[in-house]
Amino acid sequence: MIKYDRLWETMKEKGVTQYDLYTYHNVNRSQLDRLRKNKNVQTNTIDRLCSVC
Repeated sequence: MIKYDRLWETMKEKGVTQYDLYTYHNVNRSQLDRLRKNKNVQTNTIDRLCSVC
């Protein structure tokens, strides 16, 4: 199982919020919900997150 705990820690350190992700970086809210629940997400979402964080 993939866990995204380190993603949330990195976002907090860099001052990036979930609001920023779906407003300015075009990350779908449903994908954010899947990340919060440690479910599978699309690879292009992971790619976007890597470029932001």
